[in-house]
Amino acid sequence: MRKSKVLQKLRNGENVSCIKINLTDPKVCEMAAIAGFDCVWVDQEHIGQDWSVLAASIWATKAHDTDILVRVPRGAYNNYIKPLELDATGIMVPHVMSLADAKEIVHHTRFHPVGRRAIDGGNADGGYTGVDFNFYLKEANEQRFTILQIEDPEPLEALEAIAALPGYDMLFFGPGDFSQGIGAPGVWDHPRLVETRNRIAVLAKKYGKFAGTVGGPGNLTELHEMGYQFVSIGADVVGLKNYYSSLIGAFNGSNQTSSSSYLEKQ
Repeated sequence: MRKSKVLQKLRNGENVSCIKINLTDPKVCEMAAIAGFDCVWVDQEHIGQDWSVLAASIWATKAHDTDILVRVPRGAYNNYIKPLELDATGIMVPHVMSLADAKEIVHHTRFHPVGRRAIDGGNADGGYTGVDFNFYLKEANEQRFTILQIEDPEPLEALEAIAALPGYDMLFFGPGDFSQGIGAPGVWDHPRLVETRNRIAVLAKKYGKFAGTVGGPGNLTELHEMGYQFVSIGADVVGLKNYYSSLIGAFNGSNQTSSSSYLEKQ
């Protein structure tokens, strides 16, 4: 089983680079991997990511020794394990709402002795039955990561208990939905949002978890100093949109720039 670059760097105390990919062509993931990102984040929560396309994106990133993170849709337990069986390096579960919710996710995404993840072994992550059974279980628990996304105010009361829960690797703060949840959409400097972002970083460190979030070049240093080792610093669609805008601006003989997007404001 391929070792996770993300986990290796995080465990060594290093920072990890990540970019979100909204486009569904695997070549976009490959381009990000070639550019040198440690991790590429693809999405099944908000994007119509076909399974065969996802498999190709996983192959494309593995070919360049880059990790791939899949944000899964909520629902059936096999939504969590299918990306792992395709050999995604990690999954992120959105909108974790309670300690019970977090426990259930660990139960479904970790093998014995941590959880009760359903076992197959005949897929890409198990070398199509080519990996020793017990070694497969051990390596999957150690070299594949599970991320719990905190992006709502509801789980805050249980946040310390969630942080202390064994069996997962990272708490990930999602400011967009959180700002909406507290009734201040897009107010990135809202005191409650700022306090929660800081609290997640502190609790993650306290209980041996890693802290992740979204950001950009403008606040990357601040997030690193806060304790966020894993920061997704941009998105393919932002870069392409800005490039198109600059081209049409040049064509029109103006300094046209497009309005900034949600993905640039986090």
